[in-house]
This record gives sequence, structure tokens and C-alpha cells, in this order.
Amino acid sequence: VTHSIPACMGSMAINGKQLDNESPVSIFAVNKCYETVQEGTFFDGSGFAALVREGYKVRSDVNITLEFRTTAVHGVLLGVSSAKVDAIGLEIVHGKVLFHVNNGAGRITVTYEPRGTNSLCDGKWHKLQANKSKHRISLIIDGNLVHTDNPYIQSTSADTNNPIYVGGYPADVKQNCLTSKSSFRGCLRNLVLTKGQHTELFDFSRAFDLRGVFPHSCPGAEH
Repeated sequence: VTHSIPACMGSMAINGKQLDNESPVSIFAVNKCYETVQEGTFFDGSGFAALVREGYKVRSDVNITLEFRTTAVHGVLLGVSSAKVDAIGLEIVHGKVLFHVNNGAGRITVTYEPRGTNSLCDGKWHKLQANKSKHRISLIIDGNLVHTDNPYIQSTSADTNNPIYVGGYPADVKQNCLTSKSSFRGCLRNLVLTKGQHTELFDFSRAFDLRGVFPHSCPGAEH
């Protein structure tokens, strides 16, 4: 077995001697245990998860669905970029959700603005769906649809070739369709990317780089 166990451990003793797990000699990817826990992945606001090391190709169509829960009004949700300008990005800025797409001709943004500034950042689960179909883009939050006109109708393909960064991205990585540098703090679950007939559910424990991200468990309430 080469991977860690997604679980909580406590009161460990060897030969009757209690181990002190409060001050370990070294520690890696170990978080606190929560009294109440929910399914999902916890992002502590300091890092990101990197998926698809070989690069994700958005091209003409992609449908992204996920659920998020946060009390922060800023945070990167997801970004896929390229070495050029082509990219897509999802982020929370001032309590609004923004979906940016650049097919090469220029960045287009669709914005979901809730009625109250903090209504999406209330610590409750919210459903998000972001859709790019050629030059058309739309966003559905909790069943509410918003879309925007795209003047660049000839440009239809986002030729991305970089990993999918979720919840943030490294300082040395360029993201052409994100305005925020704030890492997401909160919980995400059920991240699914669909292209045509191909649907992929992403398991964060399989990310090739995880920083400040704890798969499989979400604190029941903010701690």
C-alpha cells in the first residue's frame, strides 16, 4: 500500500507509552480531526490541488459542475490555461461568481451576482455549473442561469494544455483567465468535467500536487 488512509487516529500508544502527536518531529499532509464531518474536500486557504499533469484540453466545449461551501468572499475555484492567451477560469470575487473564457480573441466573462453580498458565502453548499459551447458561455448557480454575449463568434476553441488547478495555483504559474490570486478557503465536492459523451469525476486524493488541501473530509462547520 503506497497511499495514506483517509481517516482519523487518536490515543496511539507503543508498549503502553502514549505517543505525543501534538508535537511531532515531522509532519506531512496531516490535518486536525473534526467532531462533525461532511463529504467533500477541505481547502484551508493557503494552496491548491493540481489535476491532469499532462494538461487538460478544453477546446470547443466543456461543462463544469461542482458544489462549494465557503464563508470567504474571494477565492479561486478553477483555472485551466495555456502558454498563450487561451484559458478558462472560475472564481469568487466580492461574493460574485465569475466564469472567464478566452478562445484566443479576447477574454469574455459571465458574472453571477447574488442578491446579498454574502449570500453565496454563507457556509452552506451551493451548486455551480459553468458551460462553454464554442463561443457561448453560461453560468448556473443554484438553478439561476446567467449568460453573456460574445462578440468574438469566429473564435470557438480554448486551446489549453496546462493542468487543472483547483482552489488556487502556484505563484510561478500563469493563469490567463483568473483575476484573483486568493486561494479558496472552504469545501468543494463533486467536481465533474464533461466533454460530449465523456464525463470525468475528479478525485482530489489523486491530484499530482496538493498543498493545503485535505481530501475526503470537510469540517461540519467552520473552525
